[in-house]
Amino acid sequence: MKLNARDARAFFAKPDPKRAGLLIYGPDAMRVALRRQDTIAALVGPDGEEEMRLTRIPAAELRKDKAMLMDAMTAQGFFPGQRVAFLEDANDTVFPSVETAMKEWRDGDAFILVTAGQLKPTSKLRKLFEGHNNAYAAAIYADPPGRDEIEDTLKKAGVQDISADALSDLMDLGRVLDPGDFRQTVEKLSLYKHGDTSPVTPEDVANCAPLTSEAGIDDALDIVAEGRFGEIGPILAKLEGQGVQPVRLCIGANQHFRKLFSAASDPGGPEAGLARARPPVPYMRKDRLARQARGWGAPKLEQALKLLTDTDLQLRSSQPIPQMALVERAMIRLAMMARS
Repeated sequence: MKLNARDARAFFAKPDPKRAGLLIYGPDAMRVALRRQDTIAALVGPDGEEEMRLTRIPAAELRKDKAMLMDAMTAQGFFPGQRVAFLEDANDTVFPSVETAMKEWRDGDAFILVTAGQLKPTSKLRKLFEGHNNAYAAAIYADPPGRDEIEDTLKKAGVQDISADALSDLMDLGRVLDPGDFRQTVEKLSLYKHGDTSPVTPEDVANCAPLTSEAGIDDALDIVAEGRFGEIGPILAKLEGQGVQPVRLCIGANQHFRKLFSAASDPGGPEAGLARARPPVPYMRKDRLARQARGWGAPKLEQALKLLTDTDLQLRSSQPIPQMALVERAMIRLAMMARS
């Protein structure tokens, strides 16, 4: 049976041991591995591997010894508790062994967990699990985590009291970090706030976020905000070569121009607005951002934010578009607005 995304997350967190097994597959090996870890931890607990209730079977080994999965499924261990037979990196070459094990599975046998890369709809392995009346198949796609998923990750890490702004920053991070780095950031945040009962703030999130090419992104945004459109192409090419994703540039631009808009709209002037900004603006950048805010003015900055919002929506659409070219076009338009 197929699991949709929401039901799959619930099953990973609390798998039913009465089911014969689960196939987790998808193009992103890290995302598949994290879901596999969640499922195994929920089935056998923290001591399952030490108590030999988890048997790992590489697909390459199963191809050599076709009885390995069946043996692992039916073996009786020394320790009581749920057992898992985990087959990793599977594909259709091991289908006959998996099919046999699934047909022979009986209540009390080990739970069969299979992970695979991208599988076509015609894949025999995928069809086996999708068509089985006592097993599941879950496809894992490279989608950013939703709000509910991020809140669940925070809860598991023991981070419960979090401000709306900090949660918004974490959602931005979830869009640009790979799942492993995002989980490490949340775990670091949990340790960072240990013994601190105050709510998590954007500053806390910034202090725990992994180091990236933020300095390069700041340089690019300064170039845009100061109307130096001739320098945009080279610096974007450099950032792309460093692995900075278009969506990260768009998020950074949104944050930068929102900061300028708040500064330009402040009754006390840009300097007063930047002094109240959260997270705080580094003192070395305050003068430069104040000049940018004053040069743009609130009405024009409002237009800039609308352009960036439209660009962000286009980046999130399912249409196949050259994302970096889309961001570069938006940056050039912003730079020309700064000169107008």
